[in-house]
Amino acid sequence: MRVIGLTGGIGTGKSRVARILEELGAVVVNADLLGHQAYKPNTETWQQIVDAFGPEVVGPEGEIDRKRLGRIVFSSPGAKIRLDAIVWPQIAILAQRQIENLLKQETDRIVLEAAVLVEAGWDFLVDEVWVTHAPRDLVRQRLKLRDGLTTEEIDRRIDAQIPFEERLKEGYIPIENASTPEDLRDRVQTLWRRLIKESAE
Repeated sequence: MRVIGLTGGIGTGKSRVARILEELGAVVVNADLLGHQAYKPNTETWQQIVDAFGPEVVGPEGEIDRKRLGRIVFSSPGAKIRLDAIVWPQIAILAQRQIENLLKQETDRIVLEAAVLVEAGWDFLVDEVWVTHAPRDLVRQRLKLRDGLTTEEIDRRIDAQIPFEERLKEGYIPIENASTPEDLRDRVQTLWRRLIKESAE
């Protein structure tokens, strides 16, 4: 049984790789979805966020308005540090719990998809780490099409993340996503076959 940590910067194709891995038979634990659980109204994490950033980040249904919160966080490095200190530990607890439950069920291969896996120090939860990357200009194009963001907004989000070189620690596996979807699938399938072979040995 292997647990893969899948990470990468915004717009580099991390979620696409996760979908390919699901199609190949992996079970994906999505840290962003776990973050939604951590943000649930009236939880301890929810209250800490409201206390830190004010009631204006609360949406009409009582949930955290992540877009509104994102505008605050990405406009100030200090705000991002405060938010990370609140949310990351709770997501780690939820991820570890889900991975342990899957391992008890003897799930063969698990993927922890987490954009901040390296920054948050969650690599202790996995056996190996795969890192997606793509050129900055291509990331800009993708995010303009996908999210309708301006170049300035995109650059703020990219610059708020650690660079690819810092994500790629010794032993981590890079996955380039600068060509076609078919090329990306071929790269992922090659890594998957290697994983299957190693598991069988």
